[in-house]
Amino acid sequence: MAKSQVYDGAPENILGFVIACRSYLRMRMRGVVVEEQIQLILLYIQESSADIWKENMLEDLKVEVLEYETVGEFLADLRKKFGREEEKTVKVAELRRLEQDRKNLCKSSGEQQDKVDIKGDF
Repeated sequence: MAKSQVYDGAPENILGFVIACRSYLRMRMRGVVVEEQIQLILLYIQESSADIWKENMLEDLKVEVLEYETVGEFLADLRKKFGREEEKTVKVAELRRLEQDRKNLCKSSGEQQDKVDIKGDF
């Protein structure tokens, strides 16, 4: 995990961050206890709501109420916690692409174009 690989709480960055963490832990921290691996990962979480979540996790580590048996469980929970928007972002991008394809098709066939609102919850 390079120093530049800091997680800022942005959903679009969570997957890359988790992959970088797993790779680093496999290469450099085999045999290290789960708590120490999680502490290292938490050092690279900064800014926004991710920082608040990190502080809560550090408190849990201090009082030894960690609920993870493996670092993999921790990373899965991290991804679930901050990657929620990842799926929504992909769906919105797909809808925009489909709308653009429809507009292009309408232009080529000379049909009237109707604007589609792609805002809203999925």
